[in-house]
Amino acid sequence: MGAEPKTILIVGEDAGERSTWMRVLQQDGWAVEISADNRQALVRMSRGGLNLIVAAAENGRADGAELLQAVGRMRVPVPVILVSACGSVSDAVEAIQNGARDYLVTPVEPERLAAAVRTAMAAADSAAGREHVPERRVGQKAFITHDPHLLEVLAMARQVARSTATVLIQGESGTGKELLAGYIHRHGLYPEAPYVAVNCAALPETLAESELFGHEKGAFTGAMMRKIGKFELAKKGTLVLDEIGEMALPLQAKLLRVLQEREIDRVGGGLPVPVEARVVAITNRDLSQSVMNGIFREDLFFRLNVVPLVIPPLRDRPADIQLLADHFLARFSAQAGKTASRFSEQALRLLNQHAWKGNVRELANRVERAVLLVEGDMIQPRHLGLESAGENRSGARPAMLFRSGTTVWEMERQLIMGTLSEVDQNRTRAAELLGISIRTLRNKLREYQANASAPAAVRSA
Repeated sequence: MGAEPKTILIVGEDAGERSTWMRVLQQDGWAVEISADNRQALVRMSRGGLNLIVAAAENGRADGAELLQAVGRMRVPVPVILVSACGSVSDAVEAIQNGARDYLVTPVEPERLAAAVRTAMAAADSAAGREHVPERRVGQKAFITHDPHLLEVLAMARQVARSTATVLIQGESGTGKELLAGYIHRHGLYPEAPYVAVNCAALPETLAESELFGHEKGAFTGAMMRKIGKFELAKKGTLVLDEIGEMALPLQAKLLRVLQEREIDRVGGGLPVPVEARVVAITNRDLSQSVMNGIFREDLFFRLNVVPLVIPPLRDRPADIQLLADHFLARFSAQAGKTASRFSEQALRLLNQHAWKGNVRELANRVERAVLLVEGDMIQPRHLGLESAGENRSGARPAMLFRSGTTVWEMERQLIMGTLSEVDQNRTRAAELLGISIRTLRNKLREYQANASAPAAVRSA
């Protein structure tokens, strides 16, 4: 027999709202109970057996504070997600500081509520030492968006998650591609199975096959024992191949065979080993262009591209900028114990005018920086540091000028180093902007470093 479903208590006066939340959570497999107000909730809480509380703060801070205080007095506190129709960033910060696990503002999208509940349950399991996913925790973050295009991508991801089809996730650096891979895993057939991620660009070519497929004892010098590869470690779960476009061609051929035959050959092994993991490939490159350039196999591209999901960049999701900025402000303020709760009009204008080449990751970093620097409750433009980020307010890059007589080698070096500086040394993003592979970028940087350290006579030779 399977384990009993965990129990969630919904607290709120609005019967229609309670009913909607109950349907959403029951569809996710949770057991749901209902209390019409805090008084009924306290009676139910006294009996124990609850795993999570989702409560509507009908009267704003007062209702939420009362419930959080009651939960805090319990022998084993239960995580609480507060939902308010009149919430502000300051309310969210205060609620999280008082012990709320999350703070949502109505109207709550069903997927947003479901994701918040899964995240809270996963965090509670982790804290209790009952981590369900041995390789890596997933589900700790949820997508926050009002963008219709991204909502369509999430809906498609939920549809394909219940199959074993290979998925190809594409998008610029910082858009949340691995977050989407975790989202697919959570909604998949085996969400409690391992989630294993591999960065293909970081795999040494000499060890890549062993890392993915494993090896037998004595297969090569230094192979002192059998090693289980990532495909086998993932079992029935999800294997994420990040930066798939950087995989060497010989390994691409072997990956194609694995996807077609659903079996691997360990290095030095005699018999094939069946594998069951679903493969999610991630790239920030245009693989069709890589195929045309001869650096990616066309047959592998077609095999990976069964279900393509493309995450739009943040600049194409203007409605999400302030939404995400407010979310990060509440989170980082709570973590840092700061009172910052809002952006000035000038700061909001600057956020909306910025080009966000680093997408959501860059936005999070800028807001975190602002929280650390601000002393009051309002974020000002100077706290964000955007004007020093290599862009003017129109989003245009500053012109790069070269003196007459500058060598092509030196112009290339300046262009590469300047691009790296613009993207805060993010090599993946720099390679994308320059139109080269990350491996080529690494080779160029090694060349510049070697040239800088060589004796003057050698450099001038």
